[in-house]
Amino acid sequence: MHIFDSVQKTKRKFIPLKEGKVTLYVCGPTVYDDAHLGHAKSALVFDLLTRVLEANGYEVTYARNITDIDDKIIKKAIEQKKDIQEITDFYTEAYHKEMEALGVKRPTLEPKATQNLEAMVDLIQKLIDKGHAYTTPDGDVYFDTASDSEYLTLSHHSQNEEDKQERVASSSYKKNHADFALWKSVKDNSVTFSSPFGAGRPGWHLECSAMIEKHLAYKDTPFAIDIHGGGADLLFPHHENEAAQTRCATKHELANYWMHNGFVNIDGEKMSKSLGNSFFLKDALKEYDGEVLRFYLLSTHYRSNFNFNTQDLESAKKRLDKLYRLKKRLFGLPACNDETPFKKELLKSLNDDMNVSTALALIDEMISKANETLDTAGKHKLLKRETLANLAYIEKLLGFGIQNPFEYFQFGIDETTKEKINTLIEQRDSAKKEKNFALSDKIRDEILSLGVNLMDTPQGTFWEKV
Repeated sequence: MHIFDSVQKTKRKFIPLKEGKVTLYVCGPTVYDDAHLGHAKSALVFDLLTRVLEANGYEVTYARNITDIDDKIIKKAIEQKKDIQEITDFYTEAYHKEMEALGVKRPTLEPKATQNLEAMVDLIQKLIDKGHAYTTPDGDVYFDTASDSEYLTLSHHSQNEEDKQERVASSSYKKNHADFALWKSVKDNSVTFSSPFGAGRPGWHLECSAMIEKHLAYKDTPFAIDIHGGGADLLFPHHENEAAQTRCATKHELANYWMHNGFVNIDGEKMSKSLGNSFFLKDALKEYDGEVLRFYLLSTHYRSNFNFNTQDLESAKKRLDKLYRLKKRLFGLPACNDETPFKKELLKSLNDDMNVSTALALIDEMISKANETLDTAGKHKLLKRETLANLAYIEKLLGFGIQNPFEYFQFGIDETTKEKINTLIEQRDSAKKEKNFALSDKIRDEILSLGVNLMDTPQGTFWEKV
């Protein structure tokens, strides 16, 4: 397995720090608003990475944090006259539901900032004790970037005065313009936490380093964890600052491999709330099945910037439809887990830095050949077993094809109409058993008028949206 390392800017053979085990940490959402397509892309990329690692036989411990301390959260709570936790709980639950709709598995660990304040304070104290952080007269604590000779070696970034290091106001007491907050003193009546440095709130960059040390870090290796991931926009300053904190406070570097997914553009323009084009995931899920969105958002290489548009989304749906139509042809047959040449080639493609283009081309070819053979030799048992095994592996490795193939084609029909259709099918079945074919045909026509097609199979009658 090879991974492109964002720091070394080359593909590297993956060798874990501990044989058979992988530690992975990914920066999660700040829960003050609904998840957008950028959140979805990142979550899907590292869900796929976890699946590929597991397919290679690794035991993966995957942590993705929840940032529930932030000025944006406090601002929203004040605007809506709600408790902070009420805001964060609401958006955390919404995030979980939307990730589930995309087929994203829950991480092994999901630490929250509010639950890890002690670890953050401990890390700050270590940095102060080692001369890498300082306290200002107004009660803030800053990381001294000049004290770290390796600062900027992660991102290879060139500093300038316009660089924005923080998500809170900067202090005039900073020694260097690049120094960033570890603890921000708060003197007003807003949300604060107690610490040896005074009442305040932790800096944004701090929480990930502290959580990794507390929940994941090996103590006897040159790197705390195997892989650290996130969006490309986090490489600087967020990940640069995380790496500096860990390097200076501990005896190891933060991560052996760094992975970053590309930006999401909407119709060619970088997604940004300030531009008004932040496409919320909840809106996309109203129009498309979550698995369709999963297929579409994973259809280009994870490091590439992704241009979201409805034309390509429709094309992706048609491509996924073909997989489900093949699945329908084999519906009702017993599951199969045979080893096949296709399964080996599919994993091989994804082991090459998650080369999803090659993987999807292999899937398209497999579907085409299977359909062609089934058309000419429909009762070929060996082919059916092999195809079933291939479909099951696609489901496990990529998360495509997990639904009942008939129900997949029912998306867009409301629950009331679904209940009506299922009731009419039962009435039709009864009429057919009583040999009342006139009534059976009348009910069939009523069902068809609801915008669906009927399919009578040995396993029963199924329907799908036209």
